Amino acid sequence: MYELENRAVDPDGVIDAAMRRVRGMGGAHVLDIGCGTGFHLPRFAAEADRVTGIEPHGELAAAARARAAGLANVTVRTGVAQRLPVPDTSVDLAHARWAYFFGPGCEPGLTELRRVMRRGGVAFVIDNDATRSTFGGWFRRFLPSYDPAAVERFWARQGFEREQLTMRWLFDSRDDFESVVRIEFTPAVAEEVIATHPGLEVDYAINLWWREY
Repeated sequence: MYELENRAVDPDGVIDAAMRRVRGMGGAHVLDIGCGTGFHLPRFAAEADRVTGIEPHGELAAAARARAAGLANVTVRTGVAQRLPVPDTSVDLAHARWAYFFGPGCEPGLTELRRVMRRGGVAFVIDNDATRSTFGGWFRRFLPSYDPAAVERFWARQGFEREQLTMRWLFDSRDDFESVVRIEFTPAVAEEVIATHPGLEVDYAINLWWREY
């Protein structure tokens, strides 16, 4: 189901284009934190000099290694954001997509970023913007205690800048849409979404947080 979701997310390349305006991957060592099954690794490898995927879950890390098999410039390591298994000052671009989700509580991982980033390197953190868009409304119903203003203050204190983006989900079939909705939300919210949202497309607001080191 997460593979279906990854294929549906941002078909227009809004996120990658926004990242590229800040810092491209050409010649870079890219660190993908929380790489999951490695969905983004081949795309990063096509531009970057070297790519390291970090994933805490062994089965997902194994899937990422299988996906990157044959890509000589990709390494996948099992590890956590609080103890990144890469050397000091070795990373030019760090990418965490829906991996540093809530801001507060991520301080140990951000300390590790300060250790591993090279001078002039850029870290990107991508998460939901719960203040707008159709998906943002669903997210607020799913997590009513979520405080977007507190999350924004957290990232600002950490020295990150924000670009607010709107991308979309676009699914191949209604079955795919419904399956992904059911893994993202509680049963009650998922069934409400499915009953009230027709079609295969969803407008989806995100925050692209970024910081130069």
